Parts: sequence; structure tokens; C-alpha cells
Amino acid sequence: MPSTLIAGAGYVGEPLADALHAAGHKITALTGSAETATALAARAPYQAHPCDLSSAASIDALTGHFDHIVHCASSGRGGADAYRRVYLDGSRHLLRRFPDAHLLFTSSTSVYPQTQGETVTEESDATPDRETGKILRETEDLVIQSGGTVARLAGIYGPGRSFLTKRFLQEESTIDGTTPDAEGRIINQVHRDDIVSAVRFLLEIPGTFNVCDSSPIRQRAIYEILAAHFKKPLPPVAPPDTNRKRGWTDKAVSNSKLLSLGWKPRYPDFATALTSDPEFVPSILAQVG
Repeated sequence: MPSTLIAGAGYVGEPLADALHAAGHKITALTGSAETATALAARAPYQAHPCDLSSAASIDALTGHFDHIVHCASSGRGGADAYRRVYLDGSRHLLRRFPDAHLLFTSSTSVYPQTQGETVTEESDATPDRETGKILRETEDLVIQSGGTVARLAGIYGPGRSFLTKRFLQEESTIDGTTPDAEGRIINQVHRDDIVSAVRFLLEIPGTFNVCDSSPIRQRAIYEILAAHFKKPLPPVAPPDTNRKRGWTDKAVSNSKLLSLGWKPRYPDFATALTSDPEFVPSILAQVG
């Protein structure tokens, strides 16, 4: 029975832990607080413990042997300091404490800085100009040097989570551009369930992989899909917000490397999820009221 540590049993980590447990893994899940660990342990058929990934002492207190570690913790919407503590320091501590485990780190496609609508693969330039992106890249290098796996996740959505859909329904969306017919920047997304399946697929495969759906789409096109579905008008065009935390980019992220290995997304495009995931739309509507 393989033993797997889920460092960050949150929006992605908990369903991942559930799926791996169902597949026969012995799971230990870590959360950021005692309260969330207690709640998870009460509903899950595996162990859950609070752990501060930024603390060497907290990680040193963990016991047991692990074949795999998945670092999928959140920075808690923090800035560069939080990124450094959770991602870089956390990965260092995990690798030092469990040197024989294979570490998979969930990074972000925000490390690609392209702004001209280019298609990017894992071989493309990944030298972000924002400090948060630089910390992600430093963490990626650390993980790859250890023989581990980096999964660069596109924008995450799924039941209870879709920043883009929520803003559209709240009439807060805009299409980036300077002319009325602007198409906007390219949106790269991936459904939570497809992240779970991709991480399971990559659990023992070293290297760097883009984890995204098969259909990068421009803002206007995706808002046309939402407008038709919810019978609402398109959002207005507005100048791009270049001060976004992870930077303003315009690129189409390719998942061809992952597809070539045999992985297939359940939701190859956003429109499919909008109509095929029975939990997605009702959960977002419940949030916006």
C-alpha cells in the first residue's frame, strides 16, 4: 500500500486525498489549522493533522514514511512573503524531512510571462517579472532538482469556485481592450476534478507539466458562452488591469505534453463543464444570491 502525504488538504487537496484513499493509498492530510484538521478527520477515512509548512519544527514533528508527497497548499491569497513561506520554505522543509519521498508541487501557469497571444509549452520562457512568480520558479527548480514533479495549474474552477463566473454574474467583469470589438486576453482554465486526475496520473512521473484544459479561450468568447447560458449581456470593454498580483499576460497554455502521455481531461473546455458538471452552476449561483 503506497503511503501519501497531502500537504494542503483544501479545495484541491481534499478531493485528491479522497481519490487516492479510494485507490488504496494510506493517506495523511495536512491542514493549516487545528480546527480544519479536526473537521477533516471527522468526515474523512484517513488521518488529518494541522501543520505549518513554513515551520521546520512543525514538519519535523511529522512521523511516518511516505512514498509520495503532494504539496498543494494555498498561500492564503498572500503576497510574496506568504509565497516564500508556504511554497519555497515548505518544499525545502518537506524535502529535508522526507528525502526518499517523491514530491509533486502544484505551481501555476502564471510563471509564463508571454503577452502576445503565443502558445506556450513547458519548453517556453518561464521567467516571470513579479516576485510571486519568481518564488514559484525558485520552488519549481528546487523540486525538479530533487527528482520531483511540477504541475503548473491554470486558473482553477469547479463546484463552489469560479472567479470569472462570479464576477460575470455580479456584473463586475470587463473585456480587456481599447476598442468596442476587443476580444480580450486569453483565459486558461482547468476544472478541479481534472487537476485531481492529472496529479494522480503524474504522481510518480518526474518533470514539469502544464495542467489545463484543451481549449484556451479569449475573454469575449467565454463571456459569450456565459451570456447565452445565463441570458445576460456581455460585459463592457475596459483597459487591461496590468497590476494583477501575478501579472497581466496573454498566452495560450498547451497541455499537449500531458495529453501525449495518455491523460485526458473530463472537461476539455469550459462550456462542457458549464453544462455537464451538475454542481458547478448551482454552487456559484448560491454564492452570488
